[in-house]
Amino acid sequence: MDLDVSEEERQFRAHVRDWLHDNKPKEKRPHDAREALAFDREWQRRQFDGGFAGVNWPKAFGGAGLSAIEQFIWHEEAALADCPDVGVNFVGLNHAGPTLIMCASDAQCEFHLPKILRGESVWCQGFSEPGAGSDLAALSTRGVIDGDEIVVTGQKIWTSYGHVAKYQELLVRTDTDLPKHGGITWMIADMEAPGVEVRTIRNMGGGDEFCEVFYDEARFPLANVVGEINGGWNVTRATLGFERGTAFTAMQIRLSRRVEVLIAEAAEATLPNGKRAIADDHIGYELARLRAEVRAMRAMTLLNMSRLLHHPQPGPEGSMLKLYMSELSQRVNRLAMDVFGAAALERGTQAGEWGSQFLISHASTIGGGTSEIQRNIIGERVLGLPRR
Repeated sequence: MDLDVSEEERQFRAHVRDWLHDNKPKEKRPHDAREALAFDREWQRRQFDGGFAGVNWPKAFGGAGLSAIEQFIWHEEAALADCPDVGVNFVGLNHAGPTLIMCASDAQCEFHLPKILRGESVWCQGFSEPGAGSDLAALSTRGVIDGDEIVVTGQKIWTSYGHVAKYQELLVRTDTDLPKHGGITWMIADMEAPGVEVRTIRNMGGGDEFCEVFYDEARFPLANVVGEINGGWNVTRATLGFERGTAFTAMQIRLSRRVEVLIAEAAEATLPNGKRAIADDHIGYELARLRAEVRAMRAMTLLNMSRLLHHPQPGPEGSMLKLYMSELSQRVNRLAMDVFGAAALERGTQAGEWGSQFLISHASTIGGGTSEIQRNIIGERVLGLPRR
């Protein structure tokens, strides 16, 4: 692993830092997904106009054509500057777009990628179903080929931002006679097509980004298939690699910052016994341990970046990062409950923000593949252990 930083990378970091200082949004991102849509689009367009959208995406499709290291620098500086995250643009920027770059035709890339980078089209993911979550290959949503169209019937669930998205990365079963991994097709679905119905699901943290999507003989052009008919599992593995690896880069860096914020706030917060929270033996020890674990996560992230310099498609090692980060996030937010106590239940307050994050963090070890699935992947595909 090469950790040397070039002069060009130092200059790029300085340029990013200066640009963020002058251009980051001053107002807070709205909590409601529909209200946040315009905010996220405007922030993404500002990044595009400044030359910082798709830092490591090909120039031919609107990106800057730089390296994964420079993309990492962008994420790091944006987190340090306390910039808003990508919000409704998460799927398009972090795994739909990279999957298209890796697997789609030039025509598909030329049409979709610039729109994603400019914030013009929001994407969502149509993978999980009521009967197919961790066992994704058990999906049953049907895609029947009819001339030059695919007719889709079925249901998806836990579709983040489905109610504000224009496009969806959708998995359908196009052949029921093949083995379950062999009859799947990865396609681009227009969320505004007739026969597509979206219903929102409010989570326990108060957010409304989750949705369930129903398809009642919805028709999509056959030209929307990415890769081959019945060859969607290979495309899906690329998507999951991005989702569990590079897609979480910004989140890892923001989590690191949240630990430092928690340490600072623990120095001011008062426990029921009148002591400063940070002076409590248990809390002080846990804060120190979290800071050490964040450093370990950063080392894993840098190792992953080094791999990407030689292998652009993320491998199964991304599951190690996803597993470690999701469980670390829960430990960080759980400790915040010890620091703030009942005050964390007060919505709209600084402590209440930690309470909301604590509730939301329960989904982190489920979404994108459960911790159990990640451990299986690590055991089988990284360590070479026998399948369960």
